[in-house]
Amino acid sequence: MPALPRVQLALNVSDVDAAVDFYQRLFGAEPHKRRPGYANFALESPPLKLVLIEDAQAAGTINHLGVEVAESVEVTEAQTRVNDAGLASHTEDNVLCCHAVQDKVWVTDPDGAAWEVYTVLDDNPDESPLALVDESACCSS
Repeated sequence: MPALPRVQLALNVSDVDAAVDFYQRLFGAEPHKRRPGYANFALESPPLKLVLIEDAQAAGTINHLGVEVAESVEVTEAQTRVNDAGLASHTEDNVLCCHAVQDKVWVTDPDGAAWEVYTVLDDNPDESPLALVDESACCSS
């Protein structure tokens, strides 16, 4: 696992298979996770979590940005930091999002770009009762 924290870039793509092929060749790496309409790359160099979300209506746009951290305490620290700075935020604890159970805090920049600071609690929750949650509203704050 790459050292954390690392930046996350979540992109809307028209065809996740074509996007995976492109990014495999660009970075010389295999995806970390593949699901229907979804893939992510957990890259060490550059230290990046690249998330691909199939959405033909929004293809070519940023879905959201983030910073992945190692532990929930870092999410709490980020929430305190943004709140102390007077920024509106909201938290999600133990949520199923992007095919993983996560703790996170969301904040939106002045132009509407959503940022999350998050940690992955369970990277493969297929057997978890949370796996039954509808993720259709996930991956955008």
